[in-house]
Order: sequence, then C-alpha cells, then structure tokens
Amino acid sequence: MAAKQRFLGAAILFVCALGLALVPQRAASQSPQGTNPPQPAAEESVPAFHAQAPQGELPATLDPGLFPDPVVQNAYAAAAKIKKALYQQPCYCHCDRSQGHKSLLDCFASKHGAGCGTCIYEDFYTLEQSGKGKSAAQIRAGIIKGEWKSVDATKYKQPPPAN
Repeated sequence: MAAKQRFLGAAILFVCALGLALVPQRAASQSPQGTNPPQPAAEESVPAFHAQAPQGELPATLDPGLFPDPVVQNAYAAAAKIKKALYQQPCYCHCDRSQGHKSLLDCFASKHGAGCGTCIYEDFYTLEQSGKGKSAAQIRAGIIKGEWKSVDATKYKQPPPAN
C-alpha cells in the first residue's frame, strides 16, 4: 500500500512539474496606464527599423476611436501624425521577432500598439522629440539609449481633441 501511495505522489508531482514547464510564459509588457514603462535588457540587440526615410506610401494607422482607453487613443492619434518618424524607429518590445514588424510604425498600423506599453512610450517619445525638431536618426539614438522610459504618460490620459 505504501508503495502505491509513493508512486501516486510521485506521479502527481511529475504531472504538476510537467504542467508548469509547458505553460507558456507571457511577455512582460506593461499596460499603458502604468506609471513605469517596461525596461529593456542592456544586452538586447537593436530591433528592426528603416535607416532611411520612406520612399512610398506608408500604411495607415488605426483609428484612435477604436480604442476606449484615452492613453491608447492618444498614442494612435500621435502615430498618425508622425508616421514617417515612426517608420525609422525600432521597437524594444521586439515585435520584429514575434510579429514580423519592420519598425515602430507597424505597431500602430495594427492593434498591437494598443496593448503594449513599450510601443506607446516609444510613440510618445517620438512625438515629443519630433516636436523639438529632432531628426529620425536623433530620435532613434535616444530610443536605443532608453530615453523613451522617461516619458510622462500621465499627460496623455485625457482623450485627444476631436479632429
């Protein structure tokens, strides 16, 4: 009887361990409402981006009205205004690996940006730096250095003005 109990206990422990090993781990991406943006690891390679300005038509960004969250609405409204700059920026959520994105613009041409704090913070950083007259290459250098983490997202909590 004791041997059966030990076997049953070992089997249960094995099944639990196997279950934990097979559960996919979710990427740690902070919600846009959070106060601290996600932190990239220092050893990460630079994600995909376009080094040159776009030559042709760029994809449309999604309508901000599709999203109930004002921060997300502001992110998509900003993206529509700065598509050329976003086209030349990397995205440190590494959606180039997981989604096949070629630049930060792709995050806002899809619903991906709505659920990713990294995309949103980088978008707001690009908007703010573009407003200061910085070039796409200068903005990219700031993103690579992690300066996007200093964006104050609280100022984007009000719905964007109607067009």
